Amino acid sequence: MNVRIEPSWHQALAAEWDKPYFEQLTDFVRRQYAAGQVFPPGRQIFAAFDTTPFNEVKVVILGQDPYHGPGQANGLCFSVNEGVPYPPSLLNIFKEVQADTGAPIPASGDLSRWARQGVLLLNATLTVQAHRAGSHQGHGWEQFTDAAIRALAEHREHLVFILWGAFAIKKGAFIDRERHLVLTSPHPSPLSAHRGFFGNHHFTRANAYLQQHGLPPIVW
Repeated sequence: MNVRIEPSWHQALAAEWDKPYFEQLTDFVRRQYAAGQVFPPGRQIFAAFDTTPFNEVKVVILGQDPYHGPGQANGLCFSVNEGVPYPPSLLNIFKEVQADTGAPIPASGDLSRWARQGVLLLNATLTVQAHRAGSHQGHGWEQFTDAAIRALAEHREHLVFILWGAFAIKKGAFIDRERHLVLTSPHPSPLSAHRGFFGNHHFTRANAYLQQHGLPPIVW
């Protein structure tokens, strides 16, 4: 399989490329892009991996699905392209960053500035059909992203895994809590943010852990 993905991730996930599920997933995704509007743009499917190489990951934030509206998804979970209005969950994330760290709410919702510092912004499903949330779930992406999380959890030390909401918490259940810091809370969506997302202090707690292990903090 000629998968165009950042080289260190290509090696870390080498066992996945020739598995039957990945071949079936590749066929499905190609058909979907050929048949209609799918997000993110094809060249950005692996943007989370391409922006944050395997050995540079310090923090993992796990999302569920790319945004399914035109011009929003850019391959990084919760992130939107420059100039796109903030979706409600992203605005709540910025509100918590501000309350937790004192950083002002930024002018752009493009989170590539986090990714370049070592924050892997990984959706469980990497593609979605336009205007159909969850439409590409159950076709193999979940197995692939599980493999990515497992590779980090087993071959790296002292990472921070930030899991918001029941879906992310369940997906990260196998992560060794003795080896890594796992932070969990309700999801930042308007439906659940006031049930414990606000005030979770995940951004300062992540930085304190990184500094404790000799790593520079993230500029949130």
